[in-house]
Amino acid sequence: MVTIDRKSIGMLFNILKDRGYRIIGPTVRDKAVVYDEIDSVNDLPIGMTDEQDAAKYRLKKRNDNALFGFVVGPQSWKKYLFPPLLRLLTLKRSGKEFTIKEDQSNPDKLALIGVRGCELNAIFIQDKVFRDGKYADPYYKKIRENILIIAVNCTEPKGTCFCTSMSTGPKAKDGFDISLTEIISDKKHYFIAESGSQTGDEILTNVPHREADKNEIQQAEKLLKDASKKMGKRMDTRGIKELLYSNIEHPEWENVSKRCLTCANCTMVCPTCFCSTVEDVTDLTGENAERWRRWDSCFSLDYSKVAGGNFRTSPGARYRQWMNHKLASWIDQFGTSGCVGCGRCITWCPVGIDITEEVRVIRNNPANK
Repeated sequence: MVTIDRKSIGMLFNILKDRGYRIIGPTVRDKAVVYDEIDSVNDLPIGMTDEQDAAKYRLKKRNDNALFGFVVGPQSWKKYLFPPLLRLLTLKRSGKEFTIKEDQSNPDKLALIGVRGCELNAIFIQDKVFRDGKYADPYYKKIRENILIIAVNCTEPKGTCFCTSMSTGPKAKDGFDISLTEIISDKKHYFIAESGSQTGDEILTNVPHREADKNEIQQAEKLLKDASKKMGKRMDTRGIKELLYSNIEHPEWENVSKRCLTCANCTMVCPTCFCSTVEDVTDLTGENAERWRRWDSCFSLDYSKVAGGNFRTSPGARYRQWMNHKLASWIDQFGTSGCVGCGRCITWCPVGIDITEEVRVIRNNPANK
């Protein structure tokens, strides 16, 4: 591990750009922390933090100039690896024939800076879905091969965080190129940096640094240990798959049905949800057509519409499908939970439905009791 002074972080940005990376990181827009292309350290949400609770999100000023003194906003890195709108192919008519051209664009090299432990695990989950399975997504694979990840360990969880329950944070354990832990104490501002790849080694070598001393490492470890105890939410995941499978008819689903707006916010902000649909569009001449993939949601009424009708008409049925897939059948499909404990679905639900609370209610009052 090495120590990097705050003033040297700018050098990291310069090295990334020199290596041909577009830097994607957190910045403030529309009163929220979002992920976008940034050019320098000054584009980060310096001195900002966030307050989060069910259906509540607020940014406010900190008492210091922390670069990463917040957790996660409404967007996830999913929008770069699994774009919300992607053209798959174009068709051009020539007489009675069509010429089909698949999208062959070469994705840019992206350096994702500020990836939290929960979000890193979400990327691993999407890897299972799109890259590592029997039917790999060629578009996802192309993008993923050109990604460099700079993780930032969480030291100040917020009101809807529960990554410790899902074993995904607050520390990024692997899968990164570089990880950073920000420390501000005794008028000092520095980062403990750790390399996770050969590329990470090469980059860190060129950033001014020194070997981290024992006290600095212990300070970083203490911050992370304290953070794991300060989670705003908890979820008991013991036997959760069996618990949900055995409570398909639980009355809590009807209770949820009375509150859920089926707005799909939870699936849009979730870093692992991957539902999509495909649409074909043509121009007015009928000579040119395009096929596009766009994000969809299991909360959409049309999503469960089949030839015989709709088999999930109520909000409760759709919430049950989402929660059971996320916490139960996802395990059967991919060998892992589909939830990483980021808390976005709780924060950005307009009526504050809390997935951790729904699990607690069902666990404490099982229908088959």
